Amino acid sequence: MIEKNTFQVNVINLCQKQWIIILCVVFTSAFSFSLKAQELFPHNEPASNVPKGVIGIRPFYKTYPEVNLKRQMFALRLMYGLLPKLTIMGTISVTNHHGKDLPPNLVTHTHNGNQTTYFTNTIQRGVVYPYTFSGVYLYAKYRFLTVDRKNQHFRMALYADWSNVGVPHDESEPNLMDDTKGYGGGLIATFLKNHFAASFTGGFVVPKYYEGFSPDIGGQKVPTRIDYGRAAIYNLSFGYLVYPKKYADYSQTNINLYVEFIGKSYEAAKVTQFGYVNVPIQTPLLDKGNYVEIHPSVQAIFDSNFRVDLSVGLPLIKRSYARFYPVYYIAVQRYLFPKPKKALLKNHKSKIKTLDE
Repeated sequence: MIEKNTFQVNVINLCQKQWIIILCVVFTSAFSFSLKAQELFPHNEPASNVPKGVIGIRPFYKTYPEVNLKRQMFALRLMYGLLPKLTIMGTISVTNHHGKDLPPNLVTHTHNGNQTTYFTNTIQRGVVYPYTFSGVYLYAKYRFLTVDRKNQHFRMALYADWSNVGVPHDESEPNLMDDTKGYGGGLIATFLKNHFAASFTGGFVVPKYYEGFSPDIGGQKVPTRIDYGRAAIYNLSFGYLVYPKKYADYSQTNINLYVEFIGKSYEAAKVTQFGYVNVPIQTPLLDKGNYVEIHPSVQAIFDSNFRVDLSVGLPLIKRSYARFYPVYYIAVQRYLFPKPKKALLKNHKSKIKTLDE
C-alpha cells in the first residue's frame, strides 16, 4: 500500500518512467459520426448521442501493476440509440480486484482484559485473487440542449447510472462500474469547434453498503458491513483531430489525441461489525479523500466506424487508493447500423468533403 507520506516520491518516479507518453499524447479530438462531427472521448461520455436505432459494441480492458502482479478488468459494453436524444448503455465486467471476503485484518480487534478495541488496518497488497464476475452497470443519457452553428456546436445532457455490483470492495471510494452497488447522475456539457473539442462532466455517486465477512487475526470470519462514502465527480476532457487536416473521403483513417482529467471527492466509509460496533477509521483506504488523475490517450478510427483507444492514467493531484499507477487502458468499438442507415452512410462516404465545409 502506498501511504500519503510517500505519495510525492512515487509520483516523481512514475512521471520519470512515463514522460515520453505524456509528451506525445496531449490533446483530444472530435470525429465525424453519423455525418456530423462528434466527440469520442475514451473515458468520458460527450453530450452527443448514439443515433436512434444504432447499436454500439465496445469491449475494453484496464490493467495496473500491484506489487508483483497485475490487476485486470475485462468489460463489454452495449450501446443503443433508443430515441434521437436518449442513449442507453449496459456494461458487464470480470476482474481480479477482490477476494470472496473482505481482506484479512482490514477490520480487526484486540482484547485487554474485559476491554475490546476495534480498529481498521492498511491491508496487504499484491494478494492473488480469482477472476470473478462483478455485475451489471447501466447508464442512460438524455440530450436536452443543442446549439449548432457552422463548424461548431454546444450540447448539454443529463445522465443517470445504476449498478448491482456486489463485490467485497475494501476502499471508501465508490466506483459503480466494477466496485460498488448504487446509483448516480449528473450533467454533461460539450463544445466542439473545427478540430477541437472540450467536455465537462459533473455528477454524484450514492453507493449502497456491502455486508459480508472480514477474517480477523485468528482467522474467524466476523460479520462486517461497510457503508461506502458518497462522492462528487468532476471530469474535464480536451482534444484535437490531428489527421487528416482535410477530408478527401470519409473512409480515411482518423488520428485523434486526447487528455482527460478525472476527479473525485468522497466521504469516509462507515464500518460496522456484529451489527452494532462502529469501528474507528484508521487507514487512508477507508477515510475521506479526493484526487485528480490525468489520462492522455490516442485514438484511431478506420473506415468511419471501427475505433481503437489507447491511454495511460497517472495521478496529478493526490491519488486514488482504489488502484495503483500507471493504469493502462485499451478499447475497440464498432457501430451496427440498420439497413437504411447503412445505405445513407455509404452514400455520404462516397462524397468528397472537408471538415470545414
